[in-house]
Amino acid sequence: MNTHRHHTNAKRFFLIVYLTLSAAVAVTSAQTPTGTPPPTTPELQRLIAKGATVEKVAGDFGFVEGPVWHRDGFLLFTDIPRNRIMKWHPKDGVSVFREASNNANGLAFDRDGRLMACEHGARRVSRTEASGVIVSAVERLDGKRLNSPNDLAFASDGAIYFTDPPYGLPKQTEGKELDFNGVYRLSPAGELIVLVKDFERPNGIGFSPDRKTLYVADTAKLHVRAFDVKRDGTLANGRVFGEMKPWASNIQGGPDGLKVDVKGNVYITGAGGVWVFDKTGKTLGVIQTPEVPANCGFGDADFQTLYITARTGLYRIRLNVKGTKP
Repeated sequence: MNTHRHHTNAKRFFLIVYLTLSAAVAVTSAQTPTGTPPPTTPELQRLIAKGATVEKVAGDFGFVEGPVWHRDGFLLFTDIPRNRIMKWHPKDGVSVFREASNNANGLAFDRDGRLMACEHGARRVSRTEASGVIVSAVERLDGKRLNSPNDLAFASDGAIYFTDPPYGLPKQTEGKELDFNGVYRLSPAGELIVLVKDFERPNGIGFSPDRKTLYVADTAKLHVRAFDVKRDGTLANGRVFGEMKPWASNIQGGPDGLKVDVKGNVYITGAGGVWVFDKTGKTLGVIQTPEVPANCGFGDADFQTLYITARTGLYRIRLNVKGTKP
């Protein structure tokens, strides 16, 4: 391998990602509505803890994503353009958990407590072993490189379901080896299968509390789809679960990361804030955020705080309901 060329290409990739996301931050952060109230319902208000508001936890990041709560009592999240996984501890504040993260995006812990990361730069899903060694869980389909894995969730049997849009590729096309943007299942034995190929920009992904329904956001189509999970892990009965078109002309953005609470309500980051749907697909309203959010995750010891990564800031709000684990 030409080491100089490898490092030059890597630096070029990181620069492209940084400039692209920085431009997005400059545009979309300012588009969060200030005068148009978001839609709401009494059902949404009952989900939010009495007197709770969106609180800023930390800021001055590049573009943050992938919040996940560690069982030892701290939050991990990614800063994609700065190529880091960050750590926030209730007592110690913010620190760098991992440098050179391969532009990691979505994060999750498997049932053995090992960190799984969707890495844009390496175009793979990685796993951090108990020893601290980082290995590749999957990076190719039939010999072809994945686009840039984005987000992931675990089925009850430990299988990994993940989305693979082209967001991490330069111009979203350079180096693309697959002619689709898919949703995948990686079995505990390491078998990779394509579940769905017809997404335009598959993004956030998550399961219902009973793991019988899979939700997947399609950012480009401004909606979230739901699928029945069959006994063999494949999907059936795909349908539009919820539409997420901005409620006013001055609001821009689309569905991104998502999580689900124990009652089956689905929380999806999107234009203006975190959109909340009940398990039937009814829109309960939007939890407005100061910056346009990219992802969210439940945390704290009781799993009743919703942490939100929103462009340059990390936010949170207390709820009256517990979240499920991704």
